[in-house]
Amino acid sequence: MIQTSFLGDVILTTPLIAELARRGPVDVLATPGGAAALANNPDIRTVIRYDKRGTYGSAVGMWQTIQEIRSRRPYDAAYLAQGSFRSGLIAMMTGAKERIGFASSTGRVLYTTQVRYRPDRHHAERLWSLSMSDCADPPTRDQIRPRLYPSDEERRMVDSLLRRRGSTDEPIVALAPGSAWGTKRWPYYVELAKWLADDYRIAIIGSKTDSAIAAQINAVLPPDAVINAVGVLPLLASAELIGRAQAIVTNDSAPQHLASAMGTPTLTIFGPTVPEFGFGPLAEGSSVAGHASLACRPCDRHGPQRCPLRHWRCMRELTPDYISSLLTEVLNPPVPV
Repeated sequence: MIQTSFLGDVILTTPLIAELARRGPVDVLATPGGAAALANNPDIRTVIRYDKRGTYGSAVGMWQTIQEIRSRRPYDAAYLAQGSFRSGLIAMMTGAKERIGFASSTGRVLYTTQVRYRPDRHHAERLWSLSMSDCADPPTRDQIRPRLYPSDEERRMVDSLLRRRGSTDEPIVALAPGSAWGTKRWPYYVELAKWLADDYRIAIIGSKTDSAIAAQINAVLPPDAVINAVGVLPLLASAELIGRAQAIVTNDSAPQHLASAMGTPTLTIFGPTVPEFGFGPLAEGSSVAGHASLACRPCDRHGPQRCPLRHWRCMRELTPDYISSLLTEVLNPPVPV
């Protein structure tokens, strides 16, 4: 299976990997970041690392990757979870007898089987469908919920971080304020953290690029109220920390997929994008927030760095009170009768 897309896409590919593993051994070609997400996955025999940034445009680099794959074993089939022409070329040159991918992909001319891309389905289901016939029954929610597998070492890292920050048994709400796309970053995480701090410890999730907003949250809360994991934990340890939270509030970015994989109820804030694109949360008890009345929304499939109309109402008008009310419902689900 070839999956060299964004981290969230890699995580959403794990249901497809699980389905394929029922039929035989599965090897995965992934970027270094994707390989980190797939570590310890019992459904994968081998993860083959492919650094697109280092080999982009380099025929030598791509040929070396192809040679590595060919030296391992012949493949009956290659599944193209990432649909670029380059991925299709890699699949063809490895000698895979079948090459299965979406009919909408740019590399489709190199496929032996083209699968209909369903824009109305969650992306995890779309990817899972690569392994199924058109007459297959719709999947259950559990079949398309992704899975990640933190190691014992990563669990110990989280234990240690929690002990250093105080008690390990206080309830936690995780906040993931970052995104690679500027217009996807909800601007009121500091206010939300202040509202939560009376009842929960706050775990801040993110990479080093989110250090500034993490510092702002730290500045307004007592030291023992914050677990700042920004730039501190590796990917699967961050997933483990999210898995210990009562809920997470996140933008439309990778942490919501980490939460889906760990089963943590999620409130995802959608600004320029919409969950109908197929990238909403999948954990039970999750919810989404968005400015449904704006005619300009959605404006981009990923989210531009700046609002094309310069007003950014899709995020600015999602007030802390509104998000707090939705989060209250996530944290206090109705009791089944």
